Amino acid sequence: MRVRKLTFAALAVAATLSLTACNDEDLTGQGDPSAASTVSPSGGSGSDGSDSSDGSNGSEKAGGQQDAGSGGGGAEKCRTDDLDISATDGTIDGDTEGTVVVEFRNLGGKDCVLAAYAGVDLKTSAGSLSAERTGQEADTVVLKDGESTFFGVGYPMNDSGGSGVSVSALLVTPPNETKSFSVEWPSSNTLPVTDGSGSSVKVGPMGSAGQGGAS
Repeated sequence: MRVRKLTFAALAVAATLSLTACNDEDLTGQGDPSAASTVSPSGGSGSDGSDSSDGSNGSEKAGGQQDAGSGGGGAEKCRTDDLDISATDGTIDGDTEGTVVVEFRNLGGKDCVLAAYAGVDLKTSAGSLSAERTGQEADTVVLKDGESTFFGVGYPMNDSGGSGVSVSALLVTPPNETKSFSVEWPSSNTLPVTDGSGSSVKVGPMGSAGQGGAS
């Protein structure tokens, strides 16, 4: 009977030790997820911080790019719908070439930016004719609300005595825009008939002409 009691006692001790070992193993196993969860919030914070930082940097970059792109201290490009576009005859007696002065007046309610050259196409009796750039140095123009800037379109005048090529309108596209605006050709002059080897009409950069004056 004593032997059996000792055996049961030994079994009980062995069972206790086994259970303790299992619990220790479980705790160790739980410790790893606990450690992982401790790292995870930290990593999550770092990730959140990184995302936030990226978002912040992204905003700064976007703003920087916008400012750099506009060149006007954050002002956006001038849009066709915000501009009053008109044209006047700027040819002076004695000039060997004719000049049309195009005016961009800002009616958008805020300052905007015009970069370099506008696009100009002439609607003529012989079809559409695209003006080429003069190649003059082109500066970015910050056009204040309500103010105007001017550029010139130079063209050869017909002195052949014939009817020449008549022009009906100018199709003007502001810089960095895709929407064009049609204005009536302001001059009575016609263009000489050419062999079509190249455009003889030249457009100057923004700000290259004064009000009603030549470029």
